[in-house]
Amino acid sequence: MGAVTLSKPLLYCAPMEGVTGAAFRRAHARVFGGVDRYFAPFFSPTREHVMPPRVRRELLPANNPGLTLVPQLLCRSAGDFIWAAQSLLDMGYGEVNFNLGCPSGTVAAKGKGSGFLAFPDELEAFFEHVFSAIAPERISVKTRLGVEDPAEFDRLLDIYARFPIRELTVHARVRRDMYKLPVRLEGYAAAAERITVPLCYNGDVFTPEAAERITARFPGTHALMLGRGLIADPALAREISGGGRASRAELREFHDLIYDGCARDFGNENVTVPRMKELWSYLRFQFAPCEREYKRLAKTRRPDDYLAAAHDILVNVPLAVDGHYEVN
Repeated sequence: MGAVTLSKPLLYCAPMEGVTGAAFRRAHARVFGGVDRYFAPFFSPTREHVMPPRVRRELLPANNPGLTLVPQLLCRSAGDFIWAAQSLLDMGYGEVNFNLGCPSGTVAAKGKGSGFLAFPDELEAFFEHVFSAIAPERISVKTRLGVEDPAEFDRLLDIYARFPIRELTVHARVRRDMYKLPVRLEGYAAAAERITVPLCYNGDVFTPEAAERITARFPGTHALMLGRGLIADPALAREISGGGRASRAELREFHDLIYDGCARDFGNENVTVPRMKELWSYLRFQFAPCEREYKRLAKTRRPDDYLAAAHDILVNVPLAVDGHYEVN
């Protein structure tokens, strides 16, 4: 039996390393809104049990005003997780998310992220330690269906059903699918049938129509997590709720707030430029095809050159007819 049917799911911003940092979150909440929770890119605690200043700065509630932020942890040691989770709860957060979804080769090779799913017995023991030390319903989980075969999800669902998880987010792919193969909705259907805690769907929600298809097929879905679709179309959450597309003025304000925020947070505009170019690999879908202008932006190194190239696109290139993310 699945979760209780909701008329309207919550909308989450997925954690994307190098993109959805504090500057992005502040700008998005101010200009577009529509997101109920922002999930921070993962922090990987070490045995020294010290939170790096950069991580603390990103997660400080004062640096994330006017929005609901959920920190995310990635690790394989229950002791390290318990220390980090308790530290975050002590900072005032009511929820900490555990990353079992990252498909990166360097992460998975260490048995972390989706790589941890290859060791279900160890994962179950990990949860035994964590949930004996952390108050119930403070830990949420983001998972894939498995590593190689979606049949692995059956055992994983047995594990998830045993513990007081606050919410389970399912990215409907296995690790080897990465992001390009089609989502496997039969895996999410299995979770919807067997999991009684709130369930969040993640995977290829690039348009309001895609969101509608998921919620129509799985009406018990508690939330939708938007990743690439929201970065490419920052008004997507608003559109799903019945609002309008991003305007040129909004896109300019959004871009400039992120740039200024990154420059302030990092104290170095030369660090800001590579981060902004990563953002543009998605944001370019808001504009009509402009290979010449985009290549000029991608080649920039100096802040002045970058700003000139970015503002050329923001001011002069026509907006796209559709404006939604497309898988290459």
